[in-house]
Amino acid sequence: MATRRKTTPSPNTRKATADTSPSVADTGLGDVGAYMTDAWQRTFLFWDTLLNRGNNYTEHLQQGTPPLLKFAHEVVLDGATLAQPCNYALLRLIPPAEMPINPQARPVVVVDPRAGHGPGIGGFKMDSEVGMAMHAGHTVYFVTFRPEPEEGQTLFTVMDAEAQFLEAVIARHPTSAKPVVIGNCQAGWAMMALNSVRPELFGPLMVMGAPLSYWAGSSQLNPMRYAGASLGGSWLASLTSDMGADRFDGAHLVDNFEKLNPANTFWNKYYNLWSHVDTEAERFLEFERWWGGFFRMTGSEIEAIVENLFVGNRLARGTMKAGDRTIDLRKITAPVVVFASWGDNITPPPQALDWIIDTWGDERAIAAAGRTIVYVLHDSVGHLGIFVGGEIARKEHDQLVSSLDIIESLPPGLYEMKLRDKAGLTDLRWDELEPGAYTVHYEHRTMDDIKALNPEGREEEAIFSTLSKVSEMNAQLYKQWVRPWVQMTAFRPIADAMGKQNPLRLQRQLLSDQMPFAPFIRQGAEWARTHRAPIADDHPLRAAEQRMSASITEQLNKFRDQRNEQSVQMARQLYGAKGLGALFKPDTPDADVAHERALKELEAAREAVLPDIAKGGFAEGVCRIVLAGMVSIGSFERRSLRLARLLAQLPGTGVTGVNAKTDWVKLLKAQARLTAVAPVEALNALEQLLPDAASRENALALSAAVMMIEPTLANPRSEIIEFLMATLGADPDRVIALARQLTDALEQPTARSKRS
Repeated sequence: MATRRKTTPSPNTRKATADTSPSVADTGLGDVGAYMTDAWQRTFLFWDTLLNRGNNYTEHLQQGTPPLLKFAHEVVLDGATLAQPCNYALLRLIPPAEMPINPQARPVVVVDPRAGHGPGIGGFKMDSEVGMAMHAGHTVYFVTFRPEPEEGQTLFTVMDAEAQFLEAVIARHPTSAKPVVIGNCQAGWAMMALNSVRPELFGPLMVMGAPLSYWAGSSQLNPMRYAGASLGGSWLASLTSDMGADRFDGAHLVDNFEKLNPANTFWNKYYNLWSHVDTEAERFLEFERWWGGFFRMTGSEIEAIVENLFVGNRLARGTMKAGDRTIDLRKITAPVVVFASWGDNITPPPQALDWIIDTWGDERAIAAAGRTIVYVLHDSVGHLGIFVGGEIARKEHDQLVSSLDIIESLPPGLYEMKLRDKAGLTDLRWDELEPGAYTVHYEHRTMDDIKALNPEGREEEAIFSTLSKVSEMNAQLYKQWVRPWVQMTAFRPIADAMGKQNPLRLQRQLLSDQMPFAPFIRQGAEWARTHRAPIADDHPLRAAEQRMSASITEQLNKFRDQRNEQSVQMARQLYGAKGLGALFKPDTPDADVAHERALKELEAAREAVLPDIAKGGFAEGVCRIVLAGMVSIGSFERRSLRLARLLAQLPGTGVTGVNAKTDWVKLLKAQARLTAVAPVEALNALEQLLPDAASRENALALSAAVMMIEPTLANPRSEIIEFLMATLGADPDRVIALARQLTDALEQPTARSKRS
């Protein structure tokens, strides 16, 4: 048997052998070298961005921490010059040249929150509340504030200053309607309080993400409300401000916000920056410039906020005092628009809306008092996204600003504002629609609709009622026995120095060009930008990186959920019926008190209107039919309200009994108050208001035309029209023919062609 001789492969053979051996790509890891290069470049650029953040922070401090507004502005009135000085000021924002202002358009006043951060969240981008208002031609004013409060400043000093700001705006626009006021977060409830004591200063008030009912919610929606339970109420806020020599550092509030979502605070926002540093750095720096501005309050201010809102819930309950004035939200006369989101873990929908139940008790009471409340629910946007989200600005804020005249024209009552696709009239998510592809509807709502937004119910609010009583006791003990000693040992220079050592400040100050390694990072970042070699997002190691990030996020979320559950359980055990709730009995639920009061007032109002129920004529009859139709259909499309005003002035329609001078909006509101307390009697009186066949058919036709919903305008025979045609003995054919004649006279050609 022959033996095989060992031979040495030739160079070419060796090369072929090497090429066919397993490669790094074959292992499923992709090009490791390319990934490592990309990762190192991203790392240098990441730290370079953090250095820029620190520099921005230092520069902003050196500039005196001005408001972070994208728009040029001028000071109209400085609160420091008022008889009772405060650190607030009124600015007029100067629009860009491409945004001309309509001098007849009502002014818009944006009030930013003072919840630890500085001002500017409502207007530091073009796609913002400010930008949308300017785009619509409104003169925009902005209420700002400085980092340090004035000595002796109180929450009600600020309230009086803001009232003077609105007086100044009204004086500058004597021929315009009252200003629209937009209150963001904390400023939302502050504006509600001011509106209740000075309603003559306000046009529509838009309240964005404001915790008006702090006790409301559920253990899953907003665990932040349980924080006061572990601390025993408001006394710790008083202690903190006393240790600060009558200064409460807003960094403490920001720290509380950050603790709500540790996954985002400690990982996600930094990983997102590192992972997409080429595109994310600018957005990160823009937001951090605002997020890292920490402003201070006086001890009196934070005490008033915590005791009245967070722990006491006195604003929604109607027990909050402004000096000798009681703040009763029922005294607000202009329309109120409330914006809330299911993605908001700071102010979820129950906290934003349950004040309506506690204040009014019954939706009929809202209409009977001549009030209009509209709420808007978003599916997913977070708390800050309500103010700064570009998509929110271009849709919700744009629609709210452009619909102000419609909101003011709505008959009194409770509504939800919704978007519907023009093609199918089906409910859609706000973020699924492009501008112009939808129509706005105002859907009639009841208290039960608001209650249904909280699946856990409101029984747990008894815990917070007990906590409020314990808090008052603890606060009194602290103020009487501990405060004098703390105040004797607190000195402003020492407190200021301690505040500068706050970790939120230090992380920005230290990670700046003052850091010893900053030159090395800058040099590495410059190399990374020059030789940037990003890899594709579908690279195997990028996918592994993202899986690791998701795992870290999941673990931090588990920690958050466990921590929140422990906080909830402790609050239930400590303040529940088997704990301190046995000693400090909770009060009767505010919703029950309001409902009982509403029933008594509605009955009294009903008795008052019955003698005059049949007074009026054709116009009153039309309004009652429209209002009954609205309840039957459940919604108003915005064009329907404009139709109601146009039809009265249209010549040659064949409608008899129509007076061109009729103020349909005013009349509709008056009849809404009447029908709210006596709906059956109001419809029964139609035979007297419309005594003959012609007036009945004309009234039914006009009402049917108003209730036809754009864009289909196809079927004027709604359920209520069918019922009333039979009840009043009207000829259906004549009613429908006249209704179509009226709508055809007012339809746009495009809408008419669609219908045909």
